[in-house]
Amino acid sequence: MIRVFRDWFLDQLAMYAAYHKDRRNQLTHYVGVPIIIFSILIVLIQVPLAGPVSAAGAVLGIILLSYVVAVPLVGVLSSIACLPLYALAACIAEMEPAPRWSVAAACFIVGWAIQFAGHIFEGRKPAFLTNVLQLFMAPAFLIAELMFAAGLQRRLADLLHVRAQKYARP
Repeated sequence: MIRVFRDWFLDQLAMYAAYHKDRRNQLTHYVGVPIIIFSILIVLIQVPLAGPVSAAGAVLGIILLSYVVAVPLVGVLSSIACLPLYALAACIAEMEPAPRWSVAAACFIVGWAIQFAGHIFEGRKPAFLTNVLQLFMAPAFLIAELMFAAGLQRRLADLLHVRAQKYARP
């Protein structure tokens, strides 16, 4: 079961990679993705589930756990990267409603504007317009790309490169 999930996850990651080959597009995503995640966390933190657990903790926990199961190092590094976003979102969630919602809305809009600008460089529509699950692949992809740039996980980089070929433009 884990092997099937890992295989599916790697295929999703490869699709994301195929839609993000332009370095300028990748750079816009390093800015836009965390801003969007931050804005969503601000909103979800305000939705209590059980005890101290909010929707933000549950959703983020599930996503990060899936990363850890699929590619452990990507999952651990993604978790480390998301902790400051979560902590800052929790602080913003404590603000009065007007500034809290203003920050969340502004970050959401600015983050997406940056993302779409990157896809102008790419000359290709965002991957999530083809497959909505691609929305959840961005953090893992960005962490994986940083690892590849540092010379880590070369086998994973090669595997994603091969798998991405089926998502290349016709």
